[in-house]
Amino acid sequence: MTSIQVADQTFVAAAPELAADVVGDRASWRRWWPDLRLEVVEDRGAQGVRWKVSGPLTGTMEIWCEAVLDGFVLHYFLHAEPVAAPPAEPRELTRVLADSNKALRVAGKVMSFEVKDRLERGRAVGAPATARSGTA
Repeated sequence: MTSIQVADQTFVAAAPELAADVVGDRASWRRWWPDLRLEVVEDRGAQGVRWKVSGPLTGTMEIWCEAVLDGFVLHYFLHAEPVAAPPAEPRELTRVLADSNKALRVAGKVMSFEVKDRLERGRAVGAPATARSGTA
């Protein structure tokens, strides 16, 4: 088991194929995870992206966009290990890992809410999902 384990999901009321431009925007990656270096392992277009992660962490990260109803569920996964030597004292190690996990969970939620906000912009609450490009 890895020290950093993040798994989250957010429903986005927008056509799944609209996710590709937002999730695939490399400039956004730097804003969402400024200290991580991401190497694309698999660009799956509307279904998301898988990365190899380096920098202060080494591991893997993924955004998976799963078509559900008239929108999609954005799943965010991060499995990694810190590169820095861990604190020797068990209580401090626990605190450091808990703080890191929390910070990365928050970064993931910021990312998913930005994707949601961008793709649902202009959609009235309770209205159908934002349509595909070029459709009504």
